[in-house]
Amino acid sequence: MNDKFLRSDSLLNETRRLLNQYGLHARKGLAQHFLINRDVLHKITAAAELVKNDLVMEIGPGLGVLTAELVVKAGWVIAVELDNQLAAILKENIPLSHNLTVINRDILEIEPGDLLKGLPPEMPADVNKSYKVVANLPYYITSHVLRHFLEAAVKPKIMVITIQKELAQSIIAQPGEMSLLSNSVQFYGKPKIISYIPPECFYPPPKVHSAILRIDIYPRPAVEVRDESSFFRLLRAGFKANRKQIINSLSSGLGLPKQEIQPLLNDAGIDPKRRAETLSLEDWARLFQACIEIGNADSSSTR
Repeated sequence: MNDKFLRSDSLLNETRRLLNQYGLHARKGLAQHFLINRDVLHKITAAAELVKNDLVMEIGPGLGVLTAELVVKAGWVIAVELDNQLAAILKENIPLSHNLTVINRDILEIEPGDLLKGLPPEMPADVNKSYKVVANLPYYITSHVLRHFLEAAVKPKIMVITIQKELAQSIIAQPGEMSLLSNSVQFYGKPKIISYIPPECFYPPPKVHSAILRIDIYPRPAVEVRDESSFFRLLRAGFKANRKQIINSLSSGLGLPKQEIQPLLNDAGIDPKRRAETLSLEDWARLFQACIEIGNADSSSTR
């Protein structure tokens, strides 16, 4: 399949031919939209800066249009496909003897580190075990996939993904328009929109525009916090009552009276009238530290 796709004058024609050949159609329940634009395909792989010793995880490879490019440019590709029929097509049409492993499972049920442990012995020794994620993601699992990889014990070096345009813009937002998602992604890495993609670049075309998003994962989180799980509980509490003053949203999210929230904000140097979307990661880190320090002081006073 890789040769056919790379030589084909029309990815749309080849996509239709394969769907007809195997009696398939795009499944709305899985938000399947097959990439049919060669320029977009090249932009995705160029953004990933692939070299011959790269290890790549592709999520939702579909018919293998992107996979065909990845196996040419990378050292080894792990393609994780939930759809049984599409996984079978990949196994049949892209030579497994080359540099591809097809996993017919739900990526959200597999730890990335476990995939790395199961690499085949025939994989060349010079392939870098620090992997990259490159994928045309179904919209409905984008946030889940991001969290799955960003919170994994073994994180990727970079992620290059095609996602809904509005979601990509939300992820790269700056203080004033921050969200729980943008804070969560930027805690782990630096996101950047590479390019926008119109609907006609997919078959069938989605109802919205898409974007190619690259995330460079930091060696350590952007801000230092003692307990990441507790830090994200604070973030979720702050964004629970969206667009309200931070003192009110935290009071609601944490289930505490405002008179207990006020000293925390004061200690962190945050105006209680600000809204959660205006706070930076550094603001949240200071607030989290204030929670720890006041909590420790309260604990000491009751001993």
